[in-house]
Amino acid sequence: MTNTLYYGDNLDILNRYVPDESVDLIYLDPPFNSKRDYNATFTESSGEESTAQVKAFKDTWYWDLEGATNYEQTLAIGGQLAETMRAFRVMLGTTGYMAYLAMMATRLWELKRVLKPTGSIYLHCDPTMGHYLKILLDAVFGRENFRNEIVWKRTTASSSKARAKRFASDHDTIFFYVKSETSYKFVQQYKPYPDKEVAKRFKKSDEHGRYKDAELATYSPEKLEQLKKENKLIVTPGGKYRYKIYLEDIKGVLIDDVWEDVPPINSQAAERLGYPTQKPESLLERILQASSNAGDVVLDPFCGCGTAVAVAQRLGRKWIGVDITHLAVNLIRYRLHNTFGEDFKHEYKTVGEPTTLDGAIALAEENKYQFQFWALGLVGARPAVSDEKKGADKGIDGRLYFHDELKGDTKQIVLSVKSGKLKADDVRSIGYVREREHAAIGVLITLYEPTRQMLADAAASGFYNDPSGARFQQVQIISIEELMQGKPLAYPRYAVNQTFKQAPRLASKQSATNEFLFDTELSEGENDDDE
Repeated sequence: MTNTLYYGDNLDILNRYVPDESVDLIYLDPPFNSKRDYNATFTESSGEESTAQVKAFKDTWYWDLEGATNYEQTLAIGGQLAETMRAFRVMLGTTGYMAYLAMMATRLWELKRVLKPTGSIYLHCDPTMGHYLKILLDAVFGRENFRNEIVWKRTTASSSKARAKRFASDHDTIFFYVKSETSYKFVQQYKPYPDKEVAKRFKKSDEHGRYKDAELATYSPEKLEQLKKENKLIVTPGGKYRYKIYLEDIKGVLIDDVWEDVPPINSQAAERLGYPTQKPESLLERILQASSNAGDVVLDPFCGCGTAVAVAQRLGRKWIGVDITHLAVNLIRYRLHNTFGEDFKHEYKTVGEPTTLDGAIALAEENKYQFQFWALGLVGARPAVSDEKKGADKGIDGRLYFHDELKGDTKQIVLSVKSGKLKADDVRSIGYVREREHAAIGVLITLYEPTRQMLADAAASGFYNDPSGARFQQVQIISIEELMQGKPLAYPRYAVNQTFKQAPRLASKQSATNEFLFDTELSEGENDDDE
């Protein structure tokens, strides 16, 4: 199923939903086993980046039952993969490294299954586990199908990054493999000549533009006549033939496997969404343009904030995105609606989220923090605190910022999500928190229905009056069932939601389908380095 966001474990999603040999290109930016917690940041009402953060994922691995199960599954596959995993086990033992590799091995095997014979896979990693992952890729896809180890220089070395007795690490690695070395898709990529290079190499110009000239070593009368018609023939005083090479006829500088021209997402970047490990769209554009055509299916099984998904949509590809957190899925949805317009919500599907009250109850019982992220996503709010830690935002699970007048202050709604039975104190608490935070509205999102008295207590809290004179309860209670039935929060509907940093809006539908489709012919096994 293409143009679909899946919430869940990607191994399960691949098994259940993605058919054999149905995907043209896979890009994955999995956890790196960095032994770090990665936090998502959001903007405050002032537009500044918030100091409060939400844990997006934990990249620390331990050998446990899941690791042991993944390892046994790789042995059952047999062949080169099983032998490689046994060797890793001898070298690494039952460690976090081994648990990570077992997790990756089972998923890479499934990714090979869904990849078309003409397909390619790009695995993004860093030096932490890159050397092990390349061996693993050799075992799954075959050493003969390795194409490139791409070095992406993502930062510039600085003294603050220096470490004792080693050089600063400023690059990521992207391993490029194909399913079959004889029939894969690849289009060489070029970048414009630098201005200094243009000035050095294309010193001459005429009414047709800048050019350089070269000796015409071999020629025929027909060739001379053709060059003359094109105003490209030069006859030297000595009677020798040369020809003009116009700058506009040159594709540019051939892109090699060291990418220094793709800047990372910095704090001022327009596309920055605050999600950890977010990659720049230009990086994904290069990969998609090189190894896929319009209409092809692109899969990202660790899609995070959805850069591969957004770029695939913009370049006219079909796509499949998978992530195991509701935080990521909510952010991707917001990004897609921001970029392609609110009506785009009808152009894709989301699978794996609760669609019934029983499903919502099951999610709450399985993981109350994922339930909380999902519930906040239903109303367009963002989480307020790191999961499992109640700090400065005590009593607040989410925040929603909005503008309801052109030049007025940003208003906020504070939200509390309750997955258990609602108590009378909960209504009073959200009222107190609303006052403490100087919020326009306080909202309780409840899994179970409130009592009539609770609704009466909320109604007695008073009203927020917007600039048009419309009135909204200052304390509101809304159930999950009501939200799933489409009931909205009661706040100014003409207001502009300022909760998340907005992704840049696509200029037009024309650019969405045609802007980057200038050089996407199929090249069967082409892999030469000629310019």
